[in-house]
Amino acid sequence: MPLDFSSGRKPLSVFSLAGLTDIVLLLLIFFLLTSSFVTQYGIEVTLPQVQAGAPTEDTSVTVSITADGLYYVGGDVTTETDLAAAVRAASEGKRALILRADEAATVGQFAAVAGAARTAGLRILMATEADER
Repeated sequence: MPLDFSSGRKPLSVFSLAGLTDIVLLLLIFFLLTSSFVTQYGIEVTLPQVQAGAPTEDTSVTVSITADGLYYVGGDVTTETDLAAAVRAASEGKRALILRADEAATVGQFAAVAGAARTAGLRILMATEADER
């Protein structure tokens, strides 16, 4: 006598997608949240053109950086090593530092002026020219 191991039931032909949907939604939320923490490098920035500038105060020190890297504090030439002392000496009774930098000036030169202004307790204003539109 042959043995019959079949149960007589039909196999389940309907698959529930609820578990799969939960996993997909959780992965979607995970990637949406973590993608906002990724640092983006190499973003090109176009600086805005200035239509009108704010009037400058008489209580400010003017520092100029030329294309060849010379620093001028109030019209007097100074070196980068003496920049902080020259800004501190010219800043008595002043509240702001106006930076007039050439387009060829580097970020390092701007950082040197910013550090000198910070040690003298001055806020930094960047001088620009009006757009000719």
